[in-house]
Amino acid sequence: MRILGISAFYHDSAVALVEDGDIVAAAQEERFSRRKHDPRFPSQAIEYCLAASNCSLADIDHVVFYEKPFLKFERLLESYFATAPGGFRSFRMAIPVWIKEKLFQKKLLQDELSKLKGSDGWNGSLLFTEHHQSHAASAFFPSPFESAAVLTMDGVGEWTTTSLYHGKGNNLDIIKELQFPHSLGLLYSAFTYYTGFRVNSGEYKVMGLAPYGEPRFVDTILDNLVHVNGDGTFHLNQQYFNYVSGLTMTSPAFDRLFDGPPRGPEDRLTQREMDLAASIQKVTEFIILRLARSIRAETGERNLCLAGGVALNCVANGKLLREGIFDNIWIQPAAGDAGGALGAALAAWHQYHDQPRTVRQDGSDTMTGSYLGPSFSEQETESRLKAAGANFDVQDETAVIEQTADALAQGNAVGWMQGRMEFGPRALGGRSILGDPRSPTMQKTLNLKVKFRESFRPFAPSVKRERVSEWFDHDGDSPYMLVVGEVAKDRQREMSQEERQLFGIDKLNITRSEIPAITHVDYSARIQTVHRETNPRYHDLLTAFEKRTDCPVLINTSFNVRGEPIVCTPEDAFRCFMGTGLDYLAIGNCIMKKDQQEPDLARDYRNQFALD
Repeated sequence: MRILGISAFYHDSAVALVEDGDIVAAAQEERFSRRKHDPRFPSQAIEYCLAASNCSLADIDHVVFYEKPFLKFERLLESYFATAPGGFRSFRMAIPVWIKEKLFQKKLLQDELSKLKGSDGWNGSLLFTEHHQSHAASAFFPSPFESAAVLTMDGVGEWTTTSLYHGKGNNLDIIKELQFPHSLGLLYSAFTYYTGFRVNSGEYKVMGLAPYGEPRFVDTILDNLVHVNGDGTFHLNQQYFNYVSGLTMTSPAFDRLFDGPPRGPEDRLTQREMDLAASIQKVTEFIILRLARSIRAETGERNLCLAGGVALNCVANGKLLREGIFDNIWIQPAAGDAGGALGAALAAWHQYHDQPRTVRQDGSDTMTGSYLGPSFSEQETESRLKAAGANFDVQDETAVIEQTADALAQGNAVGWMQGRMEFGPRALGGRSILGDPRSPTMQKTLNLKVKFRESFRPFAPSVKRERVSEWFDHDGDSPYMLVVGEVAKDRQREMSQEERQLFGIDKLNITRSEIPAITHVDYSARIQTVHRETNPRYHDLLTAFEKRTDCPVLINTSFNVRGEPIVCTPEDAFRCFMGTGLDYLAIGNCIMKKDQQEPDLARDYRNQFALD
């Protein structure tokens, strides 16, 4: 039985194909359309997933949409009526779109599906799951646990913003939920908006900015914006927000509380924004930890699964892991709305059809490293690169690894495109830009000359799983780069008294460890453990780099520039290579140097994409 899950029409449209319970393929539409966070119907992602299973729509038993549009429309109407007449302007703008596209979304889906190959032979079975059910299914069903508590947190689905499920075998039962407008995701997004970043894409910037600030607004937030109960549930004071019926996230009362208007998107960052980021991050961690303690007490479960956009807050995840409230935690790598497509398909298989679930005995999940996107054969790669005008050498696998390790050890920035593309927001060694973490200048070089993004943004380390505890205060799996831990104490460099007195961005250029390029200002790092079982070529590259440097760690950042989706095809990778300060590019067994390319193929890539 083949089941196609779809998430679309809000942000991060995506598709997942599940075949007899196995995850065959999954991808976001943005990777094909080259439009960041593309919300449109994911026709190209569907074409890929069907091709991955060598089938057409006629071979699909069910198409499952990740939420229920009528419930969402109900929330929209009730919210506007509850705040009338204040939200009339927003209501007037939203209603025509909802009537045209959202209210009749079933027909819109059917119309779009009818354009696909094989649609004339499709049985027409179109199912709908609830939004947080999709999140919960994406978290529990692929997890390595026979039973677990499942916590989902995001902005809002239909009505739900936070939910607790209990998963056991193929059962997934709702225990309780919090509803709109009381939302941890929207609280964090309000600060994302107020500090000048884009909602639904800039939240990770707030998280990265937080260590530069002091959490001096924590009491202000807890005393005015959010009341937190003993079990972690919470209530937001709507006096300070405008997202229920307005066109902004925050209200004038919010501005008065924090002594000024929101920062403009490209205005200079000040200490205020850094302190606000530090404060909302602390409050978020406080709420999540309190929720986790009550969930452990209520369910008695030793295992916890997480999904929803808030589960991408890897700093909070790291705190939760170190608190030891649960013995084991597993987080869906595509925790945001994209992962809802996968959850919808799995919910149909296990819940709608009551099909059994098998938990792997080796303790691994069923995401296959989240390498679920397209890959390209050597012949196809060479043909595409030739057509793009690239000059490259074709080597065997060993030579590619050795030459790449040499280039990295010599301080070069390398584009690395190997195997299947990752599903979810993180590059995990399939579509990555790599660098030497020992370099004190590599963070600035990659941010300003390769990624064209803000200088404060941190980079993540990839480390061989068997060596992680030697370099970080962490001794577990973190294959999806969703947990932050501290660099090992014996690898740290203690800052001088004078350096400790520095504030904000002035801290950026201080060398804090043996691997300064991935050590954030608070000595933390967003860890990815690399496992031979799921990515042997990347694991071999780390081994080769370690032989040259005694360091089994590499900088790993996504293969794109600011505002660009992660590269998907060899052409995408070559264009990015030629438009940035990358020195080398390795795609499959094809390896190339920048100074050997045709000069007229160079391009100004800085302004190719809208800023995120």
